[in-house]
Amino acid sequence: MKIKFLDGSIKEMKDGMSALEIANSISVSLAKKSICAKVNGNLVDLSREINEDCDFELITKENPLAFEVLNHSCSHLLASAVKRLYSKAMFGVGPAIEEGFYYDINPGDDVKFTESDLLKIEKEMKYLVSQNLKFVRQEVSKKEALEIFKNDKYKQEIINELPEGSIITVYSDGNYCDLCRGPHVVSTSVLKNFKLLAVAGAYWRGDSNNEQLQRIYGTCFFTEDELKEHLNNLEERKKRDHRKLGKELDLFMLSDYGPGFPFWLPKGMALKNALTAFWQDVHTKAGYQFIQTPIMLNRELWETSGHWFNYKENMYTSTIDEHEFAIKPMNCPGGMLVYKNAIHSYKEFPLRLGELGLVHRHEASGALNGLFRVRTFTQDDAHIFMTEEQIRDEIANIILLYKQVYSVFDLKFHIELSTRPLEKYIGEISTWDKAEKALADACTKAGFEYKLNPGDGAFYGPKLDFKLRDSMNRIWQCGTIQLDMNLPERFDLTYISEDGSKKRPVMIHRALFGSLERFIGILIEHYAGAFPTWLAPVQVKLIPVSLEHHLDYVQKVAKILSDKGIRFEIDERDEKLGYKIREAQTKKIPYQLVCGDNEKNNNQLTYRKYGSNETVTVSIEEFLEMIEKEIKSLGK
Repeated sequence: MKIKFLDGSIKEMKDGMSALEIANSISVSLAKKSICAKVNGNLVDLSREINEDCDFELITKENPLAFEVLNHSCSHLLASAVKRLYSKAMFGVGPAIEEGFYYDINPGDDVKFTESDLLKIEKEMKYLVSQNLKFVRQEVSKKEALEIFKNDKYKQEIINELPEGSIITVYSDGNYCDLCRGPHVVSTSVLKNFKLLAVAGAYWRGDSNNEQLQRIYGTCFFTEDELKEHLNNLEERKKRDHRKLGKELDLFMLSDYGPGFPFWLPKGMALKNALTAFWQDVHTKAGYQFIQTPIMLNRELWETSGHWFNYKENMYTSTIDEHEFAIKPMNCPGGMLVYKNAIHSYKEFPLRLGELGLVHRHEASGALNGLFRVRTFTQDDAHIFMTEEQIRDEIANIILLYKQVYSVFDLKFHIELSTRPLEKYIGEISTWDKAEKALADACTKAGFEYKLNPGDGAFYGPKLDFKLRDSMNRIWQCGTIQLDMNLPERFDLTYISEDGSKKRPVMIHRALFGSLERFIGILIEHYAGAFPTWLAPVQVKLIPVSLEHHLDYVQKVAKILSDKGIRFEIDERDEKLGYKIREAQTKKIPYQLVCGDNEKNNNQLTYRKYGSNETVTVSIEEFLEMIEKEIKSLGK
């Protein structure tokens, strides 16, 4: 058989060689680093025999796919240990997730897992690791699979949904057998750097009408150092919880009078306004115009857009003058009406309409989570109308705009391209192919690689998703660029082309932050509440050494700061100076200005930056020049 490698080279190999044997024939050290292989685009175990000509790639530990395989294998290790300890246990699903894995389990005998049970399960997992048990793949018929899992109703349900004649694969490690497509690591010994993290409830198949199982979360790494670093990150994340910091820094509040509807406090509003002003400035320079559409619109509009039939359960509705209305869950239909308000020419394109629109969505109460999952939020939308020929260049410009903005916050990102769903989609396949190529070409033009997500596009068009990585190494889905073939058709949008005929414009939905609320929650945790000066709710804390002798000078300085648009607070409390300075540090205010006799007599300021013990004395003019430059440059 002929094996074609990533570098394009082709080698003749003996039929029936395993992926591991092929790896060893290339390099023993490479084989040791390999976790699985990709054969003709499909991941396979290293033990898998290959009997045909193929494209061949080894997946080493450095590849993100290896981390997924490692963690999925560890979920099997967890299940194997649970089955040894709880003989009546039945198992739902146990996938790898972003930073680890989970398994949904019914342990039987009305057992409720506790933290101490996790320690007991970990001990059993470590024993199985020490046994170096091989992961063995076996192909079985549907009838055989039902017999293997005759005592597990969850596995039986999954198997019964498979079509007759399906080739079903099971994996065993020792005496435990699990239903799985694979692949897995070679043996349990690879899984020694793991940790079980938490247990929670989870409905079978995510349906609240089904029984609740117990979900055990865990994580696994290739080295002990990586695991330790991750566990340290998890502890740091707890300290940075935006709900905790939001309360400590007086940014926002939540109330039982409005679950999922955050209240912005004065300092939080200052932060939000600074972010909004930045957004508007960036988009104005990029050629965007701004609109505002109503929060509540007639049912007929939502029927035209399709939301009434596909999204009504998530919409808040009301009756006005015997007509049904809905509060908007997204801004798009209003944007379509703005476009239709005038006749448009190709000469206007690309027409970029931005909107910071307040939307409402009915989220399940159990899903609400601080600012991360709310029922009302400000979506930083833009709808861009253009000709088909403009798609590549316009999207490339958007990508570069995203790069510019995310870099201000020191947020790294990667791009994922989601293509046409296999079944439910609108439009011609040829149109989809062109749209997907335009998105891919735009990434290339902007100088970015992308990860392909086949079949994961919306039914109305392909999209680019921007996955951000914060200071705690977490991935967030924020920005998106979505080609829409649906709404321009539904709303009969047209423009006058160069030859005078009416044509359908190409439309893009795009959001940079996604949601201001969620993005602010991310920033709170990313910065641990210590915002850069340009973004900080309070930029300067003025602290008089003595209220009696120095308050008048502080108020003079305050007037100067106010005139310059610098956000400040005066600490007029009758407290000790050291206490006031420490509290300003606790509140993470960028600059503390201490004013005493020396400052007052010499028209100076003594400042201390957040996180520093050093104090610096300068003239008022020097301080103003320094802080204004810092704010203007966005801290860069």
